[in-house]
Formats: sequence, C-alpha cells, structure tokens
Amino acid sequence: MVITKEIKLTTRGPGDIIDITGEVQQAVSGSNLTSGAVTVFVPGSTGGITTIEYEPGLLKDLPEFWEKLIPSDRSYHHDETWHDGNGFSHLRAALVGPDITVPFVDGQLTLGTWQQIVFLEFDNKGRNRRIVVQIIGE
Repeated sequence: MVITKEIKLTTRGPGDIIDITGEVQQAVSGSNLTSGAVTVFVPGSTGGITTIEYEPGLLKDLPEFWEKLIPSDRSYHHDETWHDGNGFSHLRAALVGPDITVPFVDGQLTLGTWQQIVFLEFDNKGRNRRIVVQIIGE
C-alpha cells in the first residue's frame, strides 16, 4: 500500500533548520501500516532534507559550515542568469539533496537515539514549503 501526505512549513530564510521528525512519525502512525519505508521529499531546488542531532550547537554549526563551504556573499553564474541572488542556495541544496528514506518497524521510525529528520532552508528569503511524505508498507 502507498499513502501520500503533506507537511506544510513557513520558513524564515537561509539557515532555517526545522525538525519535522514528529510530523513524519505522525504520518506513519496515522497510516496504520506496521512496517515499510517512508520517503520525505521537498519539491523545489533550494531546500534540503537530511538528519542531524537537533541540538543548539549543531543548529549554529550547520549554517556556519554552509557559509564556509558555499559563501552567500559572492556571485554565482546562476545569479547572472536570473538576478535573484540565490545561486548559493541551489548549490547547498544540491549537496544535501531533496529527500530521505527511513524504514519503519512496528509503526515506529528506525531513527537513532539522537537522530532527527530536518528540513533545511537554503533560499535567500523565507518560503512557504510543502514537504511530501510517501509511506510504502504493509
């Protein structure tokens, strides 16, 4: 069986990290499936989905890491094409990727103790986001 649900988010802009683990678990629990896999996907090319330990230190470290790796204060060829100043956003999102798949057993996500599913906003402004949650199982 395949069940598709959505999570709606409003972000503040680049560096926003939103823990969506509870919403994903709620979708799995509400599916009445006991085992399978859930895919979490963000449509768009300036957001990412991954896992981290959602704690204050990493919530500071991760944006600092992105700024060192792909600085927001330089010009990118994408910016010359569209003049929207978010070339860095696309590059960061490309590295993270738009999705993650997590198995579930007995209706529970099989995440590690300190592992949460997060949405990463890379765009240069806040956005209304739609996250697609697709559950496949029995």
